[in-house]
Amino acid sequence: MTGLLTTLRAHAEADPCGIALDPIIAAPVTWKELAERVAKSAEELRRHLVPAHPYVMRLDHGTETAILELALLEAGIPVLSLPAFFTDEQVRHAVSACGAEDETLSGPQPAPSLLPRLTARVTFTSGSTGTPKGVCLSAGHMLTVAASVVDALGSAHAGRHCALLPPGILLETIAGFFATMLAGGTYVCPPQREAGLGDPFRPDFAAMVAHLADWRITSLILVPEYLAGLVAVLERSGQRLPDLTLVAVGGARVPVELLQRARALGLPVRQGYGLTECGSVVSLEGAGESVDGSVGRPLGHMRAAIASDGEIVLEGDMFLGTIGEPRAPGPLATGDIGRIDDQGRIWVEGRKSAMIVTSYGRNIAPEWVEAALMMQPEIAQALIHGDGAPAPEALLVPASADADLAEAVAAANRRLPAYAHVAAWREAAPFTPANGMLTGNGRLRRKAIARTWLEGEPSFFDELEAATWRDRLRFLTIPQVRAGLAGTISRRTYLDYLTQAYHHVRHTVPLMQAARARLLDRPALVTALDEYIEEETGHEEWILADIAAAGGDADKARSCSPSAATQAMVEHAYARIREGNAACFFGMVYVLESVSVALAQRGASAVAANLGLPPEAFTYLTSHGALDQDHMTFFAALVNGLDAPNDREAITAMAREMFALFGAMFAAIAMENQHVAA
Repeated sequence: MTGLLTTLRAHAEADPCGIALDPIIAAPVTWKELAERVAKSAEELRRHLVPAHPYVMRLDHGTETAILELALLEAGIPVLSLPAFFTDEQVRHAVSACGAEDETLSGPQPAPSLLPRLTARVTFTSGSTGTPKGVCLSAGHMLTVAASVVDALGSAHAGRHCALLPPGILLETIAGFFATMLAGGTYVCPPQREAGLGDPFRPDFAAMVAHLADWRITSLILVPEYLAGLVAVLERSGQRLPDLTLVAVGGARVPVELLQRARALGLPVRQGYGLTECGSVVSLEGAGESVDGSVGRPLGHMRAAIASDGEIVLEGDMFLGTIGEPRAPGPLATGDIGRIDDQGRIWVEGRKSAMIVTSYGRNIAPEWVEAALMMQPEIAQALIHGDGAPAPEALLVPASADADLAEAVAAANRRLPAYAHVAAWREAAPFTPANGMLTGNGRLRRKAIARTWLEGEPSFFDELEAATWRDRLRFLTIPQVRAGLAGTISRRTYLDYLTQAYHHVRHTVPLMQAARARLLDRPALVTALDEYIEEETGHEEWILADIAAAGGDADKARSCSPSAATQAMVEHAYARIREGNAACFFGMVYVLESVSVALAQRGASAVAANLGLPPEAFTYLTSHGALDQDHMTFFAALVNGLDAPNDREAITAMAREMFALFGAMFAAIAMENQHVAA
């Protein structure tokens, strides 16, 4: 027994009807129910699982996930918790490395590696497709960290803590979930989409703010990007979140100006610092600290010092080691550069390995310059590079369709000394966990980004994503699109969408055939089109079946005329194929398939839940979404093989045009009784 079940039983005895878990979408779980269910589940796990083999968890937040997490800890079964954004290849590496079994993966899985004794959790910090080492943590260590968090905060914050970080992120598990269980608070654990985090393009921060207010949330753990999004919505809307007593921010450096803006809005923000090897939490800013920018004092179980070269060095209760390699005794060199002030507060100034040395011999921590850039509302993400160059350079992701990045860089430069001015920049596609360029808790994966954007020329697919990112952002501002992704459309609106979908999807195969006829001298493209034609044939009939299942008139939908916007989109596609480079068709493929993935992953389930429609009413979206995820991998390989500039220009131009035309189709659909987030 870890002691955590004892704590659950103590809470159950003191407050049997108190709420321990609130999944929002289902009935809450009391402390009495939780203690009983965890004990029963732990016993079943002991009978059916082999302790030497980790249990693979790839679940969304919710009641069953929380109970399973606690039961596995109590049963002594190691957990390999993998974020949902890991690819099959990343999952296969993690699973095989630690000797777990995952029935969701096909093919042979390599022999197990040895886990250190007492391992309760294995976490892979890089998520790369290479061979990162899994960090192994004990139950005692994780609960020690959670208890230290509770001691540092006091019992006043044991209210309603909401899980916003993705499932599988160690920071939320230890400092959010386990700490809430120890403190006797309520762990609010809705599925990600319910909290505004189901959109694969970007979080819906307006919905997030509304939900946090409705659910009376008192504490959160955020990464800087989430904090920036919430601050922007609160500043724009005038809304406030007065129930919050704690907003802990970690995972990456937080610009001082963002902390100040957050506090001006009444957000009780406290910055923290941690490493996976230390259970994700090393220090936390104290309440009422008058100095912005530090990450606080070490928690009670940790000690920090600064090495002669400025590296932060830690001692205390830590990880057991990595798979097959026990931890060497002695202090842990963090790789972070920083200082400790006379009040014992840690200040993190950058990564030792990321330090830039300009050709003028100036040492520059990229995080410092990135923080200045990220304070500009026009910039969503920034990465500084330029080691050995005269001055820093940047990769930038615009935050809006009309963002003036040149002015944003100029504004950031005005805040920096001359030797740190950004001399050049280029736009990049977003850095996300899904593309391997961002960790689950918001850190830039600098090596992965460099491989894609800085070491030679980017692939055409990456360039296409960057070139069309502003068009995608503009598409996502359309109220009908936002409502569809949030699930707040009426049945009438959904039926109208399906009707227009029928009228453009029925042209998919004819458009492919038209493109094929003009590309007969290009066997690779003909073969690709033949595969697409085979898969897409008959999909318009799926849509009519969905209309009938949703209570609409399929025959009327078939016989009616398309809207002017839908007709314009289809006619434009035919004209481009007929009159220009027929390879442009793949620009249309890129837009429709990437958008359908979002609609399938987020919109279909949200609309189904809100309207109470059966699964049979969503066969086109869900089936097409699954197909298009595979198609996008195929598509990337296909277009990356197109080297001719005229092909690339045609595809990019068509993609940009299609985002606008497809958006116009959505905008032409009437909405009724909607509550679309601003």
